[in-house]
Amino acid sequence: MNWIAKAGYTLTTTLVIWITCNGSMAEVTVASQISKYQVRYTVLPQPQRGTLEVSMRVTQPRRLLRELRFVTADRISGIKADGELLESAGEIVWRPPASGGTLRWTVNIASRRNSNGYDAWLGEDWGLMRAEDLIPRASTRTVRNSASETSLQFSLPSGWSVVTAYASRSGVFSINKAERRFDQPDGWIVMGRLGIRHETIAGIRVVVAAPIGQDVRRLDILALLNWTLPELSRVIPELPRRLAIVSAGDPMWRGGLSAPQSLYIHAERPLISENATSTLLHEVMHSTVRLTSKTGYDWIVEGLAEYYSLELLRRSGSISNARHEAALKNQLRWAKSASVLCQRLSSGPATAMAVGILAALDAEIRSQTDGESSLDDLLEELHGKRQPVDLLLLQEITRQLIDSESGVLAIDKLPGCREYRPVDPGNG
Repeated sequence: MNWIAKAGYTLTTTLVIWITCNGSMAEVTVASQISKYQVRYTVLPQPQRGTLEVSMRVTQPRRLLRELRFVTADRISGIKADGELLESAGEIVWRPPASGGTLRWTVNIASRRNSNGYDAWLGEDWGLMRAEDLIPRASTRTVRNSASETSLQFSLPSGWSVVTAYASRSGVFSINKAERRFDQPDGWIVMGRLGIRHETIAGIRVVVAAPIGQDVRRLDILALLNWTLPELSRVIPELPRRLAIVSAGDPMWRGGLSAPQSLYIHAERPLISENATSTLLHEVMHSTVRLTSKTGYDWIVEGLAEYYSLELLRRSGSISNARHEAALKNQLRWAKSASVLCQRLSSGPATAMAVGILAALDAEIRSQTDGESSLDDLLEELHGKRQPVDLLLLQEITRQLIDSESGVLAIDKLPGCREYRPVDPGNG
């Protein structure tokens, strides 16, 4: 919605234009410098109730943040605010006072992922969740050239500590996302009576945290990463400076889940499975390389994570070449049960098929370039582009590497992918 309003007859005429930018509503004004407003989220866990009280305090020198919008979830209740608060069809609109104000809400945190456990939980001794579970994703309407300075803090019971995807200073976590004007915390959080181990590996500050008594092998995790992260840094030099790994046992979901600069893995997941795959390294790939895909091409992202989890084990000497080869053959056997590769979410067999395709693509690139290039170069290019991945992008980068069309990525060799291929307007 575009409109122009004259703001009176002063020495400087201000033009106000409403635009949508990066998923947020922004107000455009004539300005030359970034104006900052402060946002501080405070989280108060209430273990006996299984809830958390969250407050969002905004402080601003003038009316920079005009409006904030978010969609409420069923587990969010008790929303109160200074200023104007509107609710319609499940959407909350908050218009804070000119100098700022506070928005408050309560979160009933427990979230069952499936019959296999919870992906968000708060009990009497500990809690484990994502920041997105506490703080709904919001869009803002602000004065142009204004941006938030965002921080996160916790008011914890006696004896509790907290680990997040962010480093803290005096108990305050600074949230800084260069690509956004309105910063919101994301990633995994664990709180409670924790055991914490940390180490700097390949320039990455790795923190492993879990509730005390959960039988999490923190030092084993650090040992595996000491072997494998240096190998990943040789492929992707610009890895995040921090990686938080949180873990717990039941009643949490018995798997692994990634988020920016953080991941969750169940306490009973082996670091390396009997088939030589590693859930931990698979999620490390997601958390550090941060590839996303267009609809239908989840197999590329999942396939790369699984392929390189095996490669990191082989290159670091964590598994032998023979065991690595056996693991790839096992993936090919599993792939035979997949009928479709391109789909919204990649299934286990489809991901196994993707691993086989990527192994063949690596061999093709090496052969066509006399060993001067490999799948490593393709992964580095994908990481550098920072855009959703699809087959066309994969084919384009491969073409640049080998100076010809890829036979491995021919559409007829990729089951179910033809329907996701963009239609050439010239051919209807």
